[in-house]
Amino acid sequence: MSMIFERRLIIAAVVTLIAVLVIDTWHRRLDGSRWLFVSTALAVASSLLVAAITTRWLREAQGPFLTLYDVLLSNLFSLAVVYLVSANLVPALRDGARFVLAFLVLLGAWCLNVSPATIPLPATFDNPWLWLHVLSGKLFLGLCLAAAATAALLIVRQRRPAARPVYPGDMDSAVWLTMSLAFVCHSFMLIAGAIWAHSAWGRYWAWDSLETWTFITWLCIALLLHVRVTFRRIPPAVGWSAVLVIFGLAVLTFLGVPFVSSAPHKGVM
Repeated sequence: MSMIFERRLIIAAVVTLIAVLVIDTWHRRLDGSRWLFVSTALAVASSLLVAAITTRWLREAQGPFLTLYDVLLSNLFSLAVVYLVSANLVPALRDGARFVLAFLVLLGAWCLNVSPATIPLPATFDNPWLWLHVLSGKLFLGLCLAAAATAALLIVRQRRPAARPVYPGDMDSAVWLTMSLAFVCHSFMLIAGAIWAHSAWGRYWAWDSLETWTFITWLCIALLLHVRVTFRRIPPAVGWSAVLVIFGLAVLTFLGVPFVSSAPHKGVM
């Protein structure tokens, strides 16, 4: 299957995301959210993206693991799916859809402007722990995006309370529930990654750029959750702002390191 077909699928997915972002924003101004419409469009975009990933996988005979293009394409799909599932299970996350859609559009535009060249996957990399490591990482980032989008909406509504009432109960609880699940996924990602690293390179940890910043992100989430439980009088906006900062740190870790390296783990290729 050709690269042209793959890129057309990605372009179609990004156009779908742009269209649903514009229409959903307009609908919110008129008569509130249309979750059925948003979720259907997200499902369509996800289907186009999984078709693009499958096309690349069949052509290159390896999964989307190594290059920045691989990371962007696979995360574009996984973030959309994780948010779609999360918001269906936890309705309080749905109102943050505009922020999720905007982030996905930016990610899609970035993906289309990155070289799709392939780096061969070393035989030592291909084992079940790689799959568990990558899957848990994508679940973490998707849950973190859902929490950050809802936190951002709460901050906006708090600054403009007359525009629409804030729902501190359901939405605030959804933010912390989602962040707690993200922390669990992040912890498992570190464990699975260490076991995979030992199989791939003969060591569990080497403090390369990605490992170091991933561990820093884990510490920040652990500290935030600890503070949340211990100091209950902290203003809600402080906690929501911290969630946004952690999501920014996670994005820089997951996407920033590959941006300055030929592979997610700098120096390993």
